[in-house]
Order: sequence, then structure tokens, then C-alpha cells
Amino acid sequence: MNRARHIAIIMDGNGRWAVQRGMQRIRGHERGAEVVREITTYCAQHPEVEVLTLYAFSTENWKRPKVEVDFLMRLLDRWLAQELPTYQREGVRFEVIGDLSKFSPQLQERIAMTREKTQHNDRLTQVLALNYGGRDEIVRACRKACQAGVELDETNFEAFLDANLGDVDMLIRTGGEQRISNFLLWRAAYAELFFTKTLWPDFTPEELAQMIAAFKGRERRFGAI
Repeated sequence: MNRARHIAIIMDGNGRWAVQRGMQRIRGHERGAEVVREITTYCAQHPEVEVLTLYAFSTENWKRPKVEVDFLMRLLDRWLAQELPTYQREGVRFEVIGDLSKFSPQLQERIAMTREKTQHNDRLTQVLALNYGGRDEIVRACRKACQAGVELDETNFEAFLDANLGDVDMLIRTGGEQRISNFLLWRAAYAELFFTKTLWPDFTPEELAQMIAAFKGRERRFGAI
């Protein structure tokens, strides 16, 4: 039976959720952050899930209005400070993938501190993809290998990616769109894909549980007959 060891989610629909309710888009991001806590807690308590990777801010998201980007940076800093007790209580290790060099020194320090304080937690690894793009990660990995003088192959490539997370088993996208948007291109090679029209602020552990149940019933052949 399939095991949902690594779940990855493209959290889409925050802005639309807010606009549909006559709110500013930033209110959708605030509600979306609450859902991150709910889904992370569910996964930490699930007997199978070991890694939860969330697409939080892509390399393309810098194209959004500056006021929205600035708010997202403040929200992330505040959220990490507030969530540390949750990480510790639920045994969640915090990890990040992406190019953090564009973030403010304060935010980079917050990320580093959260990583350090949760490094020994072992119930779940929560990964935030920040300033992340799948192609960018692959290019950076190739550069690292070249600098190290290593000849790449499929067995050693993972070591040069941003974190050693293993392959994705389930890749979920909320919000109705049906594309993977440059997310985890290497790791999602054989991921089972799930798309839902539910906007991220309305996504629940119950819907995730239904997807995991459906995942268990799928036949994963990995190219075989």
C-alpha cells in the first residue's frame, strides 16, 4: 500500500479568497497562514507523513505589487516568531529551500534561528519554499557540483539540492489551477498529483485526509508495467 511519506502543497487562492469576501488580499494571506498551522499539526500527528513541503513564496512572486510583497515578508517574520511554540509542541523540524539572499538580514536571521531551535525535532519536517523555483534550484545545484568538481548522476544529485528531502509522494495544488508552477521539479518526478478547487484558506485537514486515502488506492508503477 502506498505511503504518504512526503506531501508537497502549492498553497493557491489566498488573494481570491479575500477578494470574494470584499477584503484586502492581505487578509487572505493572514487566513492562509492559520491554515498552514492546521495542516502542519495534522501532518505532525499523522503516522505516515514525515515531510511537508509548502510553496510559500516563488521566485516569480516578486512581480506582485510591492505593498503586498512587503506585507508577506512581515507576515513571514511574525509567523515564524509566533509558531516556534507550535513547532516545539508538535515535534516539527523547520527547514527552508530557495535562495534566501534576497531577504532582509532580519528575516534571514529569523529563519536561521528557527532552524537552529527546531533541529532536533523529529516527528515531522516542515519545509517552506521561499524565493523558490524548481529550475533555479536545479541550476544552483549544478553550479555547486561544478565548483566541487563532482560528476553528477541521478544518485548524487540530491546532495546538491537545497535540502535532502527525498522524492515527493503527493503533490497537491489548491485553488483550481492544474499545473505545478515550477515547484520541486526534480523531486516530483513520480509524484501523484491532486488538484482541488478549494481555495487555500478553506483547505482543511479533513480534505487532506480524503486525498491521502485516495492516494493509497492509486497504482504507482514508476515506469513499470
